[in-house]
Amino acid sequence: MSFDPVELWHTMTPLAKGVCVLLILMSVYSLTVAVERFIYYSKAKKQSLAFARLVTGYLKNDKLQEAIDSSKKYKNSHLARVVAAGLYEFHNDLSSGAANIQGHDSIEAAERAIEREALITTADMKKGLSGLATIGTTAPFIGLFGTVIGIINAFRGMALTGSGGIAAVSTGIAEALITTALGLFVAIPAVWLFNIFMNKIERFQVEMSNSASELLDYFIKRRGAQTARTA
Repeated sequence: MSFDPVELWHTMTPLAKGVCVLLILMSVYSLTVAVERFIYYSKAKKQSLAFARLVTGYLKNDKLQEAIDSSKKYKNSHLARVVAAGLYEFHNDLSSGAANIQGHDSIEAAERAIEREALITTADMKKGLSGLATIGTTAPFIGLFGTVIGIINAFRGMALTGSGGIAAVSTGIAEALITTALGLFVAIPAVWLFNIFMNKIERFQVEMSNSASELLDYFIKRRGAQTARTA
């Protein structure tokens, strides 16, 4: 029996071919998600660094509106989204006079806005990763299903020929090995990529948390300075 891939494909049963096609489609999906996420995370990192440098200067000069407007230039930045949410809520309270309403705390409102935006941003960052996790978990079992099919075909070949020679079982064994190897080939990169992306998201979450904490400190200091001036 030849081990040429084309010839092996032609000798496989339709069910085994279906398993291989399914695994190949899963692999293509994994690669597509991986490329898209790598680009997304790369943009998020670069834009967040640029935004952090820009917004720091605005806040030092108490230019809240300019800081909010600057965030619109960095749509892929996780820091821009979180910081802008807090700035907008705080600045809107100051502009509308809501900060003077008894029982209303502008800083607490800004903190809630930051938390909401952080949750939404994290969810956006995780898009497609559930698919990678599913593929990494199920691909080996789909390959195992193909393995079982190959072994069944090997025994069928033995029954038809009435012998246990290599020629009788070679086709079935080849199917079993190919589907097993393909299942692992699809699953291992998917799991590896999923773990890499989750680590990136955890770092982004730490950055968002630190930025939110620094922003709230800025709000507290600003309110304290205003209170001291009016006292």
